[in-house]
Amino acid sequence: MMPTVDALRNEIRVAVGRYERRESTGFTKEALAAICDAVGADVGAAGRPSKPEMRAAIRASVGLADDPDPDASGGAFRKADLEAIAEALRE
Repeated sequence: MMPTVDALRNEIRVAVGRYERRESTGFTKEALAAICDAVGADVGAAGRPSKPEMRAAIRASVGLADDPDPDASGGAFRKADLEAIAEALRE
């Protein structure tokens, strides 16, 4: 059976040292920063990146996008995105 989106999010949270959540929620900015660190996503040294910038960098880092452009990468992670991120963290 395929894991649900909630299960994938929690697997990713645990893999980067965050805590599991019972309710269905997206990633916080702190969780996205932890994911960036874990997958080696470059979010730049220019201060505090936005959530779209971090999501775009994560997508590029795990091979879901060629360019870490927040305007072209879409919004919140979809199930396929979460599966690719979880797979990258398992390696």
